[in-house]
Amino acid sequence: DGQTREHALLAYTLGVRQLIVGVNKMDDKSVNYSESRYEEIKKEVGSYLKKVGYQADKIKYVPISGWNGDNMIEKSANMTWYKGPTLLEALDLLDAPVRPSDKALRLPLQDVYKIGG
Repeated sequence: DGQTREHALLAYTLGVRQLIVGVNKMDDKSVNYSESRYEEIKKEVGSYLKKVGYQADKIKYVPISGWNGDNMIEKSANMTWYKGPTLLEALDLLDAPVRPSDKALRLPLQDVYKIGG
């Protein structure tokens, strides 16, 4: 919950504008490859990502089971309702970013800590 939000904010701060959200653990007994649970997670995560600054049309969501390999490289027989790309295919659909290699290196700061001694 909190870790996903932190990672999304950090990625956006670092300039990542394209995102693939792997909705993992679809094989869990509480989920059982449910389309409704996938849509619920997609809606909740999408709402937060929009608040961070991501454009909804740039986000790809892929329901996966890392443990069983569902939708990682090949389409899953357990999620016939999902018509989108596999995780590998979604990675191939990303646009390569243009890097300003002729400019100075810039790193964003999130916090500054003063440590007294």
